[in-house]
Amino acid sequence: MTMRGMMAEAALSSGKPMPRIGMGTASFPLGATEPSTVKDAVLRAIEAGYRHFDTAAVYQTEAILGEAVAEAVRAGLVASRDELYITSKLWVAHAHPGHVLPSLRRALRKMQMEYLDLYLIHFPVSMRLAEDPESMTYSKDDIVMMDMEGVWKEMEECQRLGLTKAIGVSNFSCKKLETLLSFATISPAANQVEVHPYCRQNKLREFCKEKGIQLCAYSPLGGKGTPWSNNAVMDCPLLKQIAMERGKTIAQVCLRWVYEQGDCVIVKSFNKSRLRENLGIFDWELTNDDRHKISTLPEWRGTLDIFVHKTGPYKTVDEFWDGEITGDK
Repeated sequence: MTMRGMMAEAALSSGKPMPRIGMGTASFPLGATEPSTVKDAVLRAIEAGYRHFDTAAVYQTEAILGEAVAEAVRAGLVASRDELYITSKLWVAHAHPGHVLPSLRRALRKMQMEYLDLYLIHFPVSMRLAEDPESMTYSKDDIVMMDMEGVWKEMEECQRLGLTKAIGVSNFSCKKLETLLSFATISPAANQVEVHPYCRQNKLREFCKEKGIQLCAYSPLGGKGTPWSNNAVMDCPLLKQIAMERGKTIAQVCLRWVYEQGDCVIVKSFNKSRLRENLGIFDWELTNDDRHKISTLPEWRGTLDIFVHKTGPYKTVDEFWDGEITGDK
């Protein structure tokens, strides 16, 4: 791990090091935020010191992010696009052999970029192909089993062609990672999953560490504002107490806790002051007592049943997460 200014980085199995804090660009409902709001937030984030930005086809922010990056280069906020770490994701409707490369090329055209730093399989499922490749319509009736080997081989081709510097996955359990690793010739560099004090992912983190896969945390504050949030993290009396004792905000306590696990963390705020506040986690530590108390919080996962359906390949939550619903099991 090195430091670029105040921003720590994690070395990956391929590609350049990943800044440990990234800015997410999803908002819910997806695509509902004004493009100018997203663009301005990205520019403010670059000014504040962020160098890692996370998007996805389904977020409908790839083009906006690309415009913001181009403007940041023109304005001299960064010398070139190469100073930034850009992640995007393959949507489930395009997770089919023969459709991965076209999907990445569409993303690059939208972003006006020659390459991504990291391209992820968004979820370990597929959806029946839509007639319109730009369609992000989602119906549980259309969920089908992914041809994981076929899709991953095409992800590997994306990296070999230089269209992305690294490839990885998102929302993969230990068992699904084991399956992927059984045939992969290029191992996933990262696995982006839900991580926060109530969803600690201890088992998955240890597995990924053993296999050289960097864990990246989304929804580090419990997914506030998302369809799966219940605000438990931000309303937690224990986290409020720790924040008060440390002279920090609850958000900073959560982010510091994730950071101390060794994970990269994706924060999501378009608010200028909170963007800066989220970077205030490097010059202090939680105590051993803080960490122990957090480890006793009951575990739950917000993104439980997004792709569970009675007609789909995963008919129960337990099937989808391979019994790994909480991080300690």
